[in-house]
Amino acid sequence: MNKIAVAAITKHGTELARRIQKGSPQVDVYYMSKFEKGDEEEKGITLFEGSVRKQLLAWFEKYDGIVMIISLGAVVRMISPLLKDKKIDPAVVVIDDKGDFVISVLSGHLGGANSLTRQLASQLHAEPVITTASDVQGTIPVDIFGQTFGWTIEDFTHVTPASAAVVNEEPLLIVQEAGEKNWWPSSKPLPSQMKVIPSINEAENETGNAALVITHRELSEKDKAKLPDTHVIYRPKVIHIGIGCNRGTEAAEIEEVITRTLRKLQLSKSSIKKVITIDLKKDEEGLLDVCEKNNWFFDYYSPEILNTAPMQNPSDVVYKYTGAYGVSEPAAVLSSGNETLLLEKEKSGNVTISVAVQEQFD
Repeated sequence: MNKIAVAAITKHGTELARRIQKGSPQVDVYYMSKFEKGDEEEKGITLFEGSVRKQLLAWFEKYDGIVMIISLGAVVRMISPLLKDKKIDPAVVVIDDKGDFVISVLSGHLGGANSLTRQLASQLHAEPVITTASDVQGTIPVDIFGQTFGWTIEDFTHVTPASAAVVNEEPLLIVQEAGEKNWWPSSKPLPSQMKVIPSINEAENETGNAALVITHRELSEKDKAKLPDTHVIYRPKVIHIGIGCNRGTEAAEIEEVITRTLRKLQLSKSSIKKVITIDLKKDEEGLLDVCEKNNWFFDYYSPEILNTAPMQNPSDVVYKYTGAYGVSEPAAVLSSGNETLLLEKEKSGNVTISVAVQEQFD
């Protein structure tokens, strides 16, 4: 969570807000002018007049999280007209005037209010109040499952019914074809109603009211037919794209080759973790642009490092111009840690591409 506002309207609340800023200098503090102490400009504190309600719309648009040292009922009434969607609403946390309780009010999971609540409660030596069922039960939070690993949800359509299945302890299939395996949030064993299977093909013979599917593959209608109607697809970051290209290759051409290649391999662009090349191309504008546009991590290796990787198709011609016997293949192998390429080097126009998938790990 990047931007957090802390607001107070009472004398004691003002002291709490200043305490929070002292422990977390990056937060923006707001309180009423009548509690001015004279050091606000120095500390970057903003004073305001009138009702805090007038400030809320601007805060909702500007901040990822809003901490209000105001009564819970008042906060609920003030924020209710501003709510749009849990995927975009900021986290809202309420603290009582004495600082005894820190309460997660809005966007507990996706917005990070639960995490912020725990952080503030620790800082203030207060009691965190979190009512999200999956947090209370110590089970899978469907809407942020795998978020700490960078997993993303393909479609939110079935998140609510899948969440209900989890907290109501209904039979649940967890289909994991890729990604980190240490996702279970509790020290307790996985509950008996949850079953982990390694592929969608196995789901056809299993019973489940819902399924959480962790995969880098694009699913066909035949695949989806093997799953319960209620299913959520998660995209782990496991695909490593090795790229070689001619100097000056346009971003559009590079992206088109990546898109076409993944479509042919039936892989999801959402699972791309890195695009990797040789250090001679570290300033290649087209590569940099396509990675920035898609929020893909960009990396590169020296020729000496690339030559340490096993290569299926070494090239003396490539070595003559770069000092490496290959670019796309060894780059993908080294980055993914997987010597078995899903796609050996394939040339298309000005671009050479190789694809490797990071193996599952704990």
